[in-house]
Amino acid sequence: MATSEFYMPTVNLFGVNKVQEVGSRLNGLGCKKTLIVTDKGIKSLGYADQVAGIVREAGLEVVIYSEVKPNPTDKNVEAGLKIFTEENCDSIISLGGGSPHDCAKGIGLVAANGGTIHDYEGVDRSAKPMVPLAAINTTAGTASEMTKFTIITDTSRKVKMAIVDKHVTPTFSVNDPMLMIGMPPSLTAATGLDALTHAIEAYVSTAATPITDACALKAIEIIPEFLPRAFANGQDLEAREQMIYAQYLAGMAFNNASLGYVHAIAHQFGGFYDLPHGVCNAILLPHVSRFNLVARPDRFRDIAIALGENVKGLSTYEAAEKAIATIERLARDMNIPNGFKELGANEEDIPVLAEHAMTDACAATNPRKAKLEEVMEIIRQAM
Repeated sequence: MATSEFYMPTVNLFGVNKVQEVGSRLNGLGCKKTLIVTDKGIKSLGYADQVAGIVREAGLEVVIYSEVKPNPTDKNVEAGLKIFTEENCDSIISLGGGSPHDCAKGIGLVAANGGTIHDYEGVDRSAKPMVPLAAINTTAGTASEMTKFTIITDTSRKVKMAIVDKHVTPTFSVNDPMLMIGMPPSLTAATGLDALTHAIEAYVSTAATPITDACALKAIEIIPEFLPRAFANGQDLEAREQMIYAQYLAGMAFNNASLGYVHAIAHQFGGFYDLPHGVCNAILLPHVSRFNLVARPDRFRDIAIALGENVKGLSTYEAAEKAIATIERLARDMNIPNGFKELGANEEDIPVLAEHAMTDACAATNPRKAKLEEVMEIIRQAM
């Protein structure tokens, strides 16, 4: 029997106004001064000041770092770490979507282990747990608030470093839908399709288990019903709540079964062109799924059923192909670009993108092993 491990935060808070508990929870961990890591958009909405107020009421001091880029960089980690150290902080709050969460994880990891963030590229490279981290989520989404994955752009190489490390799992996570109702449709679509990608890649992963399968399939069931509703009406609280659960279930799945070529390739487009991660995944998902179909047609049939397709009377392959058609329709309905050329990508960059994708940590669990030329062809189709 194959062995497996299962990681997630010890405590996870869901529901309206759960953000109010953050200060008391950090207080209970013995924390005295915390660094809030966020981005300019979240800061401008007033969320950072709101959270700072909650934490101060619990008796902690607060410092805010709000310069995280949409694709967080090694420079962001370095700048945040400088503030953390100079201000003598002992804990971190990440506030936002995947970008602040990933940056905060990077800061916490280096604060505890030393060196630079580059030292931790790969799998389980750290020796010590990071400092206490409370991850407050504002998108539904990346699930970075509960995973052991951290993606940081190496600005010198223009490559996204995949850091997969049990020590970057947040201490506790918070998913409060009241922090999500203002999310614009484009971000709702991108983060929602990112969650769908997580669930699908985890379900066909070579490291899938019955536990991750259950999480992935439930996420795939929820998303086609509630993502379009959240996209159409950001104030739909039920849709926002259901997407919280969908993205979290997808996170539980991929955090333990890992991912595949969609993410391995998407990381390269994000690092090379500074493109939004969720959009990259949404463009790539049907192309990689079509490539993987021959390896696990039975699993793609299951995905079609979970997506709500009627496959009665169809062969396994016919049913599996319905899954890909549904994925494409969802992306089209939510105005995802048709290909990377629309976003400024160049065909002459395909060889270097493919080479880097082959060595990405997420490629290891893809169900069909590709040669370099095959990865280049997937990228060419997605252009």
